[in-house]
Amino acid sequence: MSAKLVKGTLERAKPYVAVILLQLGFAITPIVSKSSLNQGMSPHVLPVYRHAVAAAFFAPFAVVFERKVRPNMTISVFLKIMLLALLEPVIDQNLFYTGMECTTATFTAAMTNITPVFAFLMAWSLRLEKVDPRSIRSQAKIIGTLVTVGGAMLMTLVKGPVIGLPWTKATEDSSPIASGRAEEDPVKGGLMIVAGCSCWAAFIILQAITLKSYPAKLSLTVLICLMGSLQGTIVALAMDRLNPAAWSLKLDVKLGAVLYNGIVCSGVAYYIQGIVMPTKGPIFVTAFNPLSMVLVAILGSFTLHEVMYLGMAIGALLIVTGLYLVLWGKGKDVPPETFPVEQVKGQVSQKRDVVDQLDF
Repeated sequence: MSAKLVKGTLERAKPYVAVILLQLGFAITPIVSKSSLNQGMSPHVLPVYRHAVAAAFFAPFAVVFERKVRPNMTISVFLKIMLLALLEPVIDQNLFYTGMECTTATFTAAMTNITPVFAFLMAWSLRLEKVDPRSIRSQAKIIGTLVTVGGAMLMTLVKGPVIGLPWTKATEDSSPIASGRAEEDPVKGGLMIVAGCSCWAAFIILQAITLKSYPAKLSLTVLICLMGSLQGTIVALAMDRLNPAAWSLKLDVKLGAVLYNGIVCSGVAYYIQGIVMPTKGPIFVTAFNPLSMVLVAILGSFTLHEVMYLGMAIGALLIVTGLYLVLWGKGKDVPPETFPVEQVKGQVSQKRDVVDQLDF
């Protein structure tokens, strides 16, 4: 195998490796977040600390590595950054953590698989996604969307019998408070998580658009996290009614959740998304969510002793099935970010050839 072929294979594999590592990082998030919420962490304060840590951690890297390539800030870019900060660091994260309080880490991770469907529907409504009802692949997109929504509804509304696992037997036999089910409300929590996923999908699409006019990925990550932390502070002060105790941190799982979520799931995640989306598109970034769900289900049952219900398992299976129907339907689509560029390059090359022939 030639060196050129190996290099090309590695280049094509980079986006896949990046998003798989991203999902591995996401898999830890529900576990540490649920543990911190169980210890009394405010679901409104956690996003503030999370994005403040991300901004502080990545700001030096942005200053050093992007000082020569950072474009000038315009009013249009600033407004997009403010909207990005509102969509994901504020609205999505507040809904995500509040919904998680009412459910489990596994349930939350499974419900986030609906995000690619929201991204597809938004792209379709904005005419960024082409759908031909006569095409088999377009039919797969539509059917996959309906199956995914049906799986989310099943997970939210139907529990069914408990799936007995040896390591969760003690939790199943314990009291509701000990098992963490006293305050569970899957309908309320599910609706919050679904609403948060819609904001997440909108964030991913808007981030892809913003990167075209502001391609400094590290700087954009820092600005989103900084603005998100400032906006989130206003929400947290209003929701927690100026309660100083909600802002206290010690050397425990709450501090660990803040540091991990901030550095990995905000800073690193936004940066990797910024690298992958210009070539693979926003839907590709969310295509690997089921990997995170499987890891969370395993880790959640071991570390948090979460109980798995049959309705949850069937709903999660439907969500994954519907998701990959949508992705199969998109399999032959030409990435909108790359096709026009290649087309223009070809036209420019042809014009240069004509000019060269006329230049005598």
